Amino acid sequence: MTSDASDEPVAAGADARQQRPTRWRRFRRSVCFQLILAFLVVGFVLNVVAKPYFVPSGSMEQTLQVGDRVLVNRLAYLGSQPTTGDVIVFDADEAWDGGVVPSENPVRAVLRWLGEVSGFGPTSPHTLVKRVIAGPGQVVDCCSADGALTVDGAVLDEPYVYEDFAFEPGVIDCDTVPRSQRCFDTVTVPADSYLVLGDHRSNSSDSAAHCRVEGADAGCWRWVHRDDIVGATVAVIWPVSRWGGL
Repeated sequence: MTSDASDEPVAAGADARQQRPTRWRRFRRSVCFQLILAFLVVGFVLNVVAKPYFVPSGSMEQTLQVGDRVLVNRLAYLGSQPTTGDVIVFDADEAWDGGVVPSENPVRAVLRWLGEVSGFGPTSPHTLVKRVIAGPGQVVDCCSADGALTVDGAVLDEPYVYEDFAFEPGVIDCDTVPRSQRCFDTVTVPADSYLVLGDHRSNSSDSAAHCRVEGADAGCWRWVHRDDIVGATVAVIWPVSRWGGL
C-alpha cells in the first residue's frame, strides 16, 4: 500500500506537465507570433508573387495617373516573354534618367524600404513603368503616312496614346522641315531587350526620348533588358476610385 500511495503523486505530476502548454506552444498562440507569421507571408508574396508600386509621373496617362498604386505580377514572365502592349515595371540602368541610385541617409533608406514593401510610400528611385512596343529582333518605325507606329511593317493600333506629338501629313510629318517629333529612324530591337514607350507620348522619357531628332545616332536608344524586368502591371489598387485591371 505504501509503495502504491507514493506512486500516485508522481503520476499526477507527470500528467500535469504533459497537459501544461510548453513555452513554444504558448508563443505560437500569441499575438506576437501571429503578427510575425503574417509579416513573413506578406513579405514572401510581395517579393516573389505580386508587389504594389507607386506611379510617380504622368508618363503613362491616361492609363495610369500620378499617385496610383499598381499591382505588379512578378511571375507574369516565368517561362514567357513580354509582348507588345504589356505594361511593365523595370529597374532602369544608368542609361535612363534617374537610373543611378543616389546615396541616402539611414532614415530615408528605411522609409524607402517600407515604401517598397507596402506600396504606400516612396519606392525604388530607379524603377519605371512603361508599355512594351517591341521585343528582341522586331523592327520598329515611326511613322507611317498617317503618323502611326509600325512593328515589323504592321501598323500598331494604340488607342491608349494620350497627347501624342503633332503630326499632320504635308504640314508637319517625317519629311517636312522641321519634321514631327513623333518621328524616329527605323530600329531593330537588340537581343534580350525591349523598346518601351509611355502612353502620354509627348511627356514620356522613354526608349525613344533621345531619338526624336534628325541625325540621332544609334546610341540614342535606351533599352529595357530582360533581367531588369520586375513584372507585368495587372491592376490599379489605389486610390479606391480607380480600382480596376489593366
